[in-house]
Amino acid sequence: MLGEFREFISRGNVVDLAVGVIIGAAFTAIVNSLVNDIIMPPLGLLIGGIDFSNFFLTLKGGNFPSVDAAKAAGAVTVNYGLFFNALIRFLIVAFAIFIIVKQINRFHRKEEAAPPPPPPAEQVLLTEIRDLLKQRTV
Repeated sequence: MLGEFREFISRGNVVDLAVGVIIGAAFTAIVNSLVNDIIMPPLGLLIGGIDFSNFFLTLKGGNFPSVDAAKAAGAVTVNYGLFFNALIRFLIVAFAIFIIVKQINRFHRKEEAAPPPPPPAEQVLLTEIRDLLKQRTV
């Protein structure tokens, strides 16, 4: 059982997956910085500084000026603004990843197809014999 486990762990796919997860976790910081520090400030300026995080619907508990105030009072709220923020962030991150992967893929050159290997000597010999026999019967 230990041998099978060692074989499973040492397979390329498992190691590749582990490396991918580790690099993905490290890459998250880069993507979050790209979104928060580079993309969101101009986007916030374009949409007039609208912050969706305080858009909510109070189901029970009264009226509150912010989601934090409603949470502090124990009110039941539907925080659709936070959902919109998460959705916008996801779309921005997905688009940024798409652009990055697209640029990385441009640098990878497609390998040219290798020419087919020459036929074995026996096949060449048999082909020559066939051709000679065809010439004799004609």
